[in-house]
Amino acid sequence: MTSKRPGQSRQPRQQQARPGRQPGRGGRGRRPLPRGQALYTPDASPARRSVEQASARPLALLYQLPVWLPPVLAVALLIAGLAMRGPAGAVALCAMAAVLAWLAFVSWPALGSQGKATRVLAIACVLALAGWQATR
Repeated sequence: MTSKRPGQSRQPRQQQARPGRQPGRGGRGRRPLPRGQALYTPDASPARRSVEQASARPLALLYQLPVWLPPVLAVALLIAGLAMRGPAGAVALCAMAAVLAWLAFVSWPALGSQGKATRVLAIACVLALAGWQATR
């Protein structure tokens, strides 16, 4: 028989949520968003502002994924696009180009000229591969 002290309950204490952690996940939780500049571009055009607002949730979701997962998925999509002949491969490569274009658009104001050129070149290469793949 166990003795109970006043104010003590037999039920376990609930784990208190800490910043960056979810209760019951053993310390593995969501990463807190990085500190720094705001997510939105100051003095942006209405079109850019609407794209940034629509992109906020998917970007937060991408940030919560394990660091290794998005690059692995991108490489898998690229390999699938190159491995499949015809329109199926072209569609996979166009999907890859669309994701790259979206990420380039969202990050464009923060990029220097070399970063912008690199992103445009990467998207152009993937679209060229998609065109080539569509004719195979």
